[in-house]
Amino acid sequence: MKINYPFTLALLCFAIVCTGQNSIFDVNFEFQAYPTGLIPGLRLEKGFNEKNAASIRLGYQLIDHRDLGKHDDETGTGYGFTLGYKRFLKEGFRGLHLGVRNDVWSNKINWEHNKFAPIEPTSGTTKIIVLQPTLEAGWTFIPAKKCIITPTLAFGYEINVKTEGEPTGEGVILLAGLNLGYRFYQ
Repeated sequence: MKINYPFTLALLCFAIVCTGQNSIFDVNFEFQAYPTGLIPGLRLEKGFNEKNAASIRLGYQLIDHRDLGKHDDETGTGYGFTLGYKRFLKEGFRGLHLGVRNDVWSNKINWEHNKFAPIEPTSGTTKIIVLQPTLEAGWTFIPAKKCIITPTLAFGYEINVKTEGEPTGEGVILLAGLNLGYRFYQ
């Protein structure tokens, strides 16, 4: 049986939006940076109970592993999505939160090897599917009634689960992020 990813993602978004009464629904622009890349995205977050929230993000990744991967130079891009859960320490979906997230990325990496060696360099392209589980901590500020600002810090591991072509970089990842958004009260 083949999984219909767009339908599954749409169904999940619908379920997140429809669950919970007297809660919040946040629409955020999210930006994350890590030592070898940048990730802008759109994050939807739905609160439930008084301290818990579930989220989904659609994002685009700009990758520049430089020589930190398996080759002398690795650059690329990719699309992906994130499913997440977080728990606030205070009621009202503000202040400190701790959470878990898992990203799935479909990346295309252009690489070059022996770039600086006296022998002929080699190059190629690798397509990879990446799983990226992370732990996240953040602080949600509400400077105006419906405006939210959330800086975050996440730590996890990047795992190449499917590789078409030469192996490319993977491993420990540290991400600094910032969410700017609008909060709907339900």
